[in-house]
Amino acid sequence: MKPKSTTKLYHPRKNPWSKEIKRNWPLYVLCIPSLAFVSIFAYGPMVGLLMAFQDYKPWLGITGSDWIGLDNFERIFQYEDANQAIVNTLIIAVSKIIVGIIVPIVMAILLSEIRNVGIKKSIQTLVYLPHFLSWVTVAGMMIDLLGLEGGINHLLTSLFGIEPVYFLGDPALFRPTIVISDLWKNFGFGMIVYLATIAGIDPSYYEAAEIDGATRRQQIWHVTLPSMMPMIIVIATLSLGNILDAGFDQIFNLYNPLVYSTGDIIDTYVYRSSLLNGQYGFGTAVGLFKSVISFILIVISYRLAYKLANYRIF
Repeated sequence: MKPKSTTKLYHPRKNPWSKEIKRNWPLYVLCIPSLAFVSIFAYGPMVGLLMAFQDYKPWLGITGSDWIGLDNFERIFQYEDANQAIVNTLIIAVSKIIVGIIVPIVMAILLSEIRNVGIKKSIQTLVYLPHFLSWVTVAGMMIDLLGLEGGINHLLTSLFGIEPVYFLGDPALFRPTIVISDLWKNFGFGMIVYLATIAGIDPSYYEAAEIDGATRRQQIWHVTLPSMMPMIIVIATLSLGNILDAGFDQIFNLYNPLVYSTGDIIDTYVYRSSLLNGQYGFGTAVGLFKSVISFILIVISYRLAYKLANYRIF
């Protein structure tokens, strides 16, 4: 018998995208409002980036203002205030990243060692609640507590006889105040992430360590921390993308001219330069400079997260 031919006939395949859209078209229709919102409010205003290359005059508009090339970007490094804002942004952002990684890890480990479920849940809820407060609300609380006649100064004066300290008006104290208040508001969220990581550790690891005679401290050091390390690496590397984001909402609601030397960041500097002083082109150039650097750092951080911890979004 003549053997059958194993050659397969070629059948043209339909476009998989058209088949996908035809099958799930209701879901794509639901995406239209979101796409329209993003296009109008996120991508549409990007036309204004042209002002970074112009001596922009509002009464002339983008089409009528003179083009000056990269002059606005050169001025970023010529103005002492702009350079100071960049330095302040780096110091505050890096400080927030460091304490925002270390403190949640320590708190998650300590909370995981509590055996009473009621106490554990109560503490977890209390430290997580501030995350839902807006910075306008938190700033109002801080101004009342840290003002010259606030509750903290009242305690310092009555108990220790210390002169009132203007925490939000002293350049030397403003940065620590910003970092500590940000930590108080947000570390509960990070702690939840690490608690979930600890809950996913195989109990047999602890049982084996206990059989070998390891104490609780040794179990934390040799079992808990190594098991948390992939998540720690992911969060630490992804935080690199926020290295130029010191928190506009927080600082805008707390800073004042007395602390510009240590508290003025890129975002607040752009706000004052463009909206208050009318230097729209220069303010746009500073904002574009920050956005480009942040984009590069985000790409690098995701590459590092993929290589070090095999983390990827797509």
